Amino acid sequence: MPFGEYPYTIDDKGRLVMPPAFRDFVEDGMILTRGMEGCLYVFPLASWRRVEEQLEGLPITDAASRAFVRFFYSGASKARLDNQSRVSVPLALRSFAGLGSDVIVAGAPGRLELWTPARWEAAIVAVQQDPPNPDLLAHFVA
Repeated sequence: MPFGEYPYTIDDKGRLVMPPAFRDFVEDGMILTRGMEGCLYVFPLASWRRVEEQLEGLPITDAASRAFVRFFYSGASKARLDNQSRVSVPLALRSFAGLGSDVIVAGAPGRLELWTPARWEAAIVAVQQDPPNPDLLAHFVA
């Protein structure tokens, strides 16, 4: 399970050096796609297969389901680490997330997230200021 947050940079060719803590997690390949709150999600291939199954299970007759699948799936891009542990982040995804040269690479259950430092800080502050509903966390903290 990937955890931690690491400030890194994306070079002028759109390549990100994967933090050492996350390299094993994506060593067999990965899928990059649009995420929520303006970040990018990076799924290892095994996790992506589970995501795909869930997306395929959404009803095609429901407009909201179709819109979500379109948002999430059409932005997806398959990638692998190169010999220098870099991954190329497609321009369309960088533009969507507002990624320039500075990026936060953060672990999350089953995925990584790529954030601009400003959006990352705002997301962390937002959770501190307005924590999730206590019912959602009832079994989280024992």
